[in-house]
Amino acid sequence: MRRGPFREGAFTSPLHEPRTVVAVGRWLGAALLLCFLTGLISHLLQDPPAWLAPHLPARPVNGYRVTQGLHVIGGLAAIPLAGAKLWAVYPRLFEWPPARSVLHALERLGIAVLVAAVLLELFTGLLNTLQWYPWPFPFRQTHFWLGWLATGGLLVHLAVKAPLIAANWWRRAAPVLAGRRAFLASAFAATGAVTLVTAGQTVPWLRALDLLAPRRPDIGAQGLPVNRTAAQAGTVTVPAGWTLRVDGPRPYELTLAELGELPQYEVELPIACVEGWSATARWGGIRVSDLLVRAGAPAGSAARVTSLEAEGPYRVMEMPAQYADDPLSLLALRVNGEVLTADHGFPARIVAPNRPGVLQTKWVARIEVVA
Repeated sequence: MRRGPFREGAFTSPLHEPRTVVAVGRWLGAALLLCFLTGLISHLLQDPPAWLAPHLPARPVNGYRVTQGLHVIGGLAAIPLAGAKLWAVYPRLFEWPPARSVLHALERLGIAVLVAAVLLELFTGLLNTLQWYPWPFPFRQTHFWLGWLATGGLLVHLAVKAPLIAANWWRRAAPVLAGRRAFLASAFAATGAVTLVTAGQTVPWLRALDLLAPRRPDIGAQGLPVNRTAAQAGTVTVPAGWTLRVDGPRPYELTLAELGELPQYEVELPIACVEGWSATARWGGIRVSDLLVRAGAPAGSAARVTSLEAEGPYRVMEMPAQYADDPLSLLALRVNGEVLTADHGFPARIVAPNRPGVLQTKWVARIEVVA
């Protein structure tokens, strides 16, 4: 007798049962829903639709740092939980016959889609934290739509299995099985360990335990990590006659020396990147709003910022009015008391509150008033 590709009785552990599945599944489901909601925030902050852009908040200043940190923490925690859940249910994946009715076939098809979407989502997300993209498709768009597919599949699965979940939600409703407590403790211990040794790239008080995270936010030039270097962007050599051009009703240009003569401000803001790491620094420079007012910008104007880099998806950055007007938004010339290095955006870069790191444009060449 065979059960799918396995002989009858191949699955001998008594822990392949509903209570174990439910106990792990509720934590996995919570992690996946957290990832979906925070990932949606990240996507909308990076690439908002036109109707939403004017309403994105510049406060709290650490908003993106928190939501994207939770996104990556939740995604990494979901990996051992997904492994434990698959171990508990895999005998059901090989039921024989594979479909007993049309409804049963649709249910199994939904499970196949859910499992495939979740595994691909976690796999691509993990490699994104390493900035490694060994696939031909665009990561961000694919990750976004996989998130919808996985979340939709999860909600359908929860609806189909609701009676079974309810019957096994509480410990007292399930029979006592030897080994269940040890298995669940091992799964949750593995999840806790993964979280503790990676969350320090976002959570400052866990930084000493940051052993397996791809980044240490306190290591790098001028005390900050660098995602995209000047060499990668082709901006190692800044033109000798570099000037900042500000276009508006009264366009003008300023040399680096002339920028240094304008009123200077210092702000403390984080750089928070989509890969999950973040670090706070002290930035010094000129308020973006002052530059726009000098160009004759009407009240409530947005800005368009163009980098010296020749190509790249964020070479041109749109800054909605609420960010451009914010007194914390700077055209930064210094970081932590030092002139910017080439890798951190010399001669000038943008820093603004509650924005993804990819929108903190480096090597700024032009700022344009957008009414």
